[in-house]
Amino acid sequence: MADRASPPSPSYLNYPKAFAVGGLICCIGQALTDFFSNIVGKDIQQARACTSIVLIGITAVLTAIGCFSAIAKHAGAGTVVPITGFANAVVSPAIEFKSEGQIFGVGAKMFIIAGPVIVYGTLAGMIYGIVYWATQRFL
Repeated sequence: MADRASPPSPSYLNYPKAFAVGGLICCIGQALTDFFSNIVGKDIQQARACTSIVLIGITAVLTAIGCFSAIAKHAGAGTVVPITGFANAVVSPAIEFKSEGQIFGVGAKMFIIAGPVIVYGTLAGMIYGIVYWATQRFL
């Protein structure tokens, strides 16, 4: 019944679209980094931080006005993998639960999707750090 309700997606079209949109997002990110580094005069770490901030801001605005979901509908994983996917995962629930108030709506539900990513990403980073430390110390 579930298979009939959701027919398989045409992967021969999804892969190139995801690659193109994800690549475009990354190209925009590189152009922003070059802009902040070469034109504005920031060092590379500051330029990368500014790029992340701008990409998150653009994604938040596009999510708020409803455009990001239309892009993601056609691009699939192309919008999920870069930083824009994470920004969308934080902003979408915040907008959805805004009517429940600032604390119990926005504040409590903002990380409902992104929370597990943060938790398991932090845990994986800690495990990686311990393994790295152990291999450097004892090998």
